Amino acid sequence: MNGRGKRAKGAQGERELCALLSDALGTVVKRNLGQARDGEDDITLPPFRIEVKRQETLKIEPWCLQVEAACKPGEMPVVAFRRNGKPWRVVLRLEDFIKLAREEISDKGQ
Repeated sequence: MNGRGKRAKGAQGERELCALLSDALGTVVKRNLGQARDGEDDITLPPFRIEVKRQETLKIEPWCLQVEAACKPGEMPVVAFRRNGKPWRVVLRLEDFIKLAREEISDKGQ
């Protein structure tokens, strides 16, 4: 796949994830246009910064470092990725997962 094809696949993945998140969260989630040029994340959904990848070859560590570099204090970096024919998956830092898990567990206990 050439550079243009890769960019088109990436943009399509971003639109797909935005639509899924918008439907699931009941709010409009939009892509950050120009993010590749500016070194930013693909989707900002406070407190999350989301890097979206639609690739067959997984490069989890570089993707994590990329989105972590875009984060400001208090934001949670997330990598969302999908391979062809596979479901979307997300990668979080353990400290962020623990924070989210605590909130979910405490909500269930009340």
